[in-house]
Amino acid sequence: MRFALAAALAALISGSALAAERTLSADEAKALEIFRTIISIRTAEKHGKMPEMAAYLAGELKKAGFPKKDVMIRPLGETASLVVRYKGDGSSGKKPILFMAHMDVVDALPEDWELDPFTLTEKDGFFFGRGVTDNKYGVANLTQTFIRLKKEGFVPNRDLFLVFSGDEETEMKTTRALAADPELKAAEFALNTDAGGGSIGPDGKPLVYGVQAAEKTYADFEITATNPGGHSSRPRDDNAIYDLAAAIARVQALRFPVMSNDITRASFAATGAGLGGDLGAAMIAFSKNPSDKKAAARISADPAYVGLTRTTCVATQLKAGHAPNALPQTATANVNCRIFPGMSVDDVKAALAKAIGDDKLAIKVLREPTVSPISAPREDVAAAVGKAVHARYDGLPMVVYMESGGTDGMHFRTAGVPTYGVSAIFMKEADGFAHGLNERLPVDAFYAGLDHWMTIIKALAGPQAGE
Repeated sequence: MRFALAAALAALISGSALAAERTLSADEAKALEIFRTIISIRTAEKHGKMPEMAAYLAGELKKAGFPKKDVMIRPLGETASLVVRYKGDGSSGKKPILFMAHMDVVDALPEDWELDPFTLTEKDGFFFGRGVTDNKYGVANLTQTFIRLKKEGFVPNRDLFLVFSGDEETEMKTTRALAADPELKAAEFALNTDAGGGSIGPDGKPLVYGVQAAEKTYADFEITATNPGGHSSRPRDDNAIYDLAAAIARVQALRFPVMSNDITRASFAATGAGLGGDLGAAMIAFSKNPSDKKAAARISADPAYVGLTRTTCVATQLKAGHAPNALPQTATANVNCRIFPGMSVDDVKAALAKAIGDDKLAIKVLREPTVSPISAPREDVAAAVGKAVHARYDGLPMVVYMESGGTDGMHFRTAGVPTYGVSAIFMKEADGFAHGLNERLPVDAFYAGLDHWMTIIKALAGPQAGE
């Protein structure tokens, strides 16, 4: 009870501070209200809160004037997705556009954070909270945009859909179901808030804006060591935990070959030019000659860019033993791999097996990895996004790039819907704490991005769009 009272008091104080530090317009205040509310809902796996968040967002959109029949919550197990149709007049004769975000988050333990992860807190020029960047800003931003457009009386020249998934961070079951929906599959293209965005240099100056058009294949491998076990008072050299530990050390040492494609080389050329320094020079050198080992090594040394040069695999979870006084009968590790286009899941499994070098250990591919195609650049998307970006940073270079992580976009691309990551966020690589402790979003980036989707939607689906 004491913790609940303290949390409630902190939320009130935090909310007052958030509003007091700047004078907000009505639209900004509404966006902040939505953001604060959804951050407070612990939409992580096994907490069962996703229907609550979907219901809250649905209620806000209905209050703004969206018909009940066009606001659809789709339960699936403990989670749910939300689909909202913004009915167009059909004057363009074009297919719908999807606007994507995911409502779920990787869980956060309050005792590990400096601040309560489920209370939006403004401090030192940042908003702190789980999901502030991944991906509740995207959810809040698209929601406030649809509300503002509806209140303005905006009528798009084609149907627009909000598509909010509920388990992007885990099974992606809602994503697969959404991507299989015939109505959504019929879209001309999709724009995703969970990728893309602007890169800010260490000096605070913008470097480049990236449009995500491809992503690596996500695959989890389960590595298992087994043993007859026995009494812990009679230890032996053969031990499932030791065998697994040795295997993990070999996985840690595994380095996949350097790879590149047209998208990554162009991305490095543009980013390197803006970044400067030895890292920028290495990017430019690599873009010209992907066989430059020195340049590749310098890029790979930076965690923000290593995923763009090769396939990567890393141990993420461990499970072993059945009793504290017994020799382990099983020991299992999850190894998460992000696979570069052109390399298959089977290739990676074979490389893991070779590196481990112990055929007594079992290697199993979990679930069914999704290999998605590259989305070909579109002039209309580039022009609309460029209008939004250049309203904030005139003349800023824009480049198409490949994501080292995985998003809902993979399933829509596989379903035949070209998908582009075009987040409104501009921030420094050093401030990226998604999935980690003390996740943060620059306050200025929050407010500066609130017109991002307004500009894009009006450019793509306004009365004069496409004429």
